[in-house]
Amino acid sequence: MLNRGQFESIKQRHGGYASWAVWAPPSEGPKSNIGDLSILDPDANASLLQTLKNNVVIVGLNISRPFSQPFLNFHDKSPKANDFKLRYALSDTPYYGAYMTDVIKNFAMPDSGELLEHLKVNPALVQRNLDIFRRELLDLNAEKPVILALGAASHGVLKKALAQSEYASLIKLTHYNHYIGKERYRDTILAQLSLQPPPGN
Repeated sequence: MLNRGQFESIKQRHGGYASWAVWAPPSEGPKSNIGDLSILDPDANASLLQTLKNNVVIVGLNISRPFSQPFLNFHDKSPKANDFKLRYALSDTPYYGAYMTDVIKNFAMPDSGELLEHLKVNPALVQRNLDIFRRELLDLNAEKPVILALGAASHGVLKKALAQSEYASLIKLTHYNHYIGKERYRDTILAQLSLQPPPGN
């Protein structure tokens, strides 16, 4: 659990590329309210700080399009976005409330293969962003967190760049942009997570 000071510090330092696995529930359709960030306001959501987990970190590779509002990452209300599937998959699981971020910060490139090629010839870019990621873990006070990597690309970069001593486990999850429905996506994610013990706060 985080206190208010930690939460506000993380919002100020990392809110431009990070967020939390907490979403407003849908009210009309499966994508409804996905971008409602009042759920991430402790003044509007009294139970928020008790929900947040500092030792579970969900990591994507990079953003698909730029944004400016803090904590908007993984809460994209674009009709083309599939963030709603992640909300559906993680709801009522021990992983709901996890910290969320990207390996490569504020770098919009929808084609992960193209980005990986770019990273091969720009290793300093990976190192700079891994330094930021480690700073995020320090600010979270996360000691050897459970890291859930969204997609093979994110998992591959993290597995290569991080020492095993830096995390409790590094789990590869199917990305929510994978072309399957939300019910099958949830089943897939739950199966991938069932091999791991439920994380503590």
